[in-house]
Amino acid sequence: MKQAGLGDRIKRADLARSPVWARLRLLWSGGIRQRVTKLGLAFSMVIVIVGLAAFLSANNLLFLLLALLISTFLISGVISRLGLYKLDLTFSLPEHIAAKQPIPARVRVSNHKGWMSSFSIHLRAESQELMPTPLYYPVIAAGAAHDTTVQVTFPRRGLYRENRFFFSTSFPFGFTERRLPVPLGGEIVVYPSIQPQPEWEDLFHRLEGELSAPRRGRGDDFYRLRPYEHGESSRRVDWKSTAHTGALQVREFTQRDEPLVQITLDLERRGSDFDAWFEAAIEGCAYLAWNLTQRGARIRLLTQRTSLLTPKDGDVYTILKYLALVEPLAPGSSPADFFATHEDSSPLEVVLRRLSAPVDPRTHGANAPH
Repeated sequence: MKQAGLGDRIKRADLARSPVWARLRLLWSGGIRQRVTKLGLAFSMVIVIVGLAAFLSANNLLFLLLALLISTFLISGVISRLGLYKLDLTFSLPEHIAAKQPIPARVRVSNHKGWMSSFSIHLRAESQELMPTPLYYPVIAAGAAHDTTVQVTFPRRGLYRENRFFFSTSFPFGFTERRLPVPLGGEIVVYPSIQPQPEWEDLFHRLEGELSAPRRGRGDDFYRLRPYEHGESSRRVDWKSTAHTGALQVREFTQRDEPLVQITLDLERRGSDFDAWFEAAIEGCAYLAWNLTQRGARIRLLTQRTSLLTPKDGDVYTILKYLALVEPLAPGSSPADFFATHEDSSPLEVVLRRLSAPVDPRTHGANAPH
C-alpha cells in the first residue's frame, strides 16, 4: 500500500543531484507534475492580453477582470492539487503470475481526506502493456474507497521492481493536467508463459502417452509374468504359472511412485538469434513442467547451474520461479561433458539444446522406458 500524499513522493537522491532552484520547485510541487492543456494555454493568452490592455488603458474595469482571471487560474490549481492529496492506491495481484496471460487484479483507490471529495481522477499505469485502459473515477467521496477488478497482462517473464502508476486530474476547469506518480513497493516475479504452443503440445501428448503406459515396480496392480532371474526373492514366484510352464515364473507389479520426466535445458549461449530461441525454450520448459505435473508426474529440471526435483526440492512453482529468473551463460562456460554425463539419467528425458543452427526439442528413451 502506497500513500500518494503531497510531499511523500520526493526522493532524497533526486534532491541531492538537483540544483537549488530545482530542489525548491520539487519541494513546492510535492512530486506532482503538471502539463498545461490547450485550454490552459488559451486562457493564459487571454490573461496576458487583458493585462496589457489594463496597463495601457489604466481602466479599472479591466484590472478587475484581470484579477478575476488570475484568481480563477490560481483557484483551479489549488483545487486540482487538493484533489490528489491523500489518495491511496492498493494494487493486489495473485500469488502466482504467468507472462502473456490476463490475470485479475484488485485495484483499491481510497480518499483519506476527511473533509473533501476528489473529482475526475484518472489512474494510469506507466506501462500500457500492463494495464492498457486507464481507470476513471468521477468522484471519490471523503473517507471512501472504490474497489475495481481489472485484467492485467505482464508481457514477459522476469522480476518486476519499478511498477509505477499515476493519479492525474484536470479538474475543475481543465487548464492544467496534474499527475502524481505512485511507485508500488516490493518485487513481482512473473513466470514464463505456460500457454500452449503447437510444437510443445505435440511433445506433451507424446510424453503423456508414455506416462500412461504401465511400468514394472513395487505397486499393487499386476503388470506381467516373466522368467525367474537368479537372486530374486522366492516370495515373488508365481507357483501356479511355474507348475503350468515347468519353469520358474515371477510376478511383476506396476510401479507405485509417480513417473519421472527429466527436462534438460542448455543455458550456454550458442549460435545466432540465441535470445529468441532461449525464451522459446524457457516457455517450453514451463509448459511441460506445469502440464506434466498436473498429470501426476515428477519433474527434474537440469541445467548447468542447478538440478530441481519435484516434490523433493519443492513444487512446480519452484521450477517456474527458477525459469522466471534464469539467464543464459557466456559461451564456453559450460562443462564439455555436461550432456554426456547426464544423458539417459531418467526414464523420460527432454533435452533442449542450441547448436550452431536451431534444433527442435527431442526426447530420449521415449520408446524404451527404464
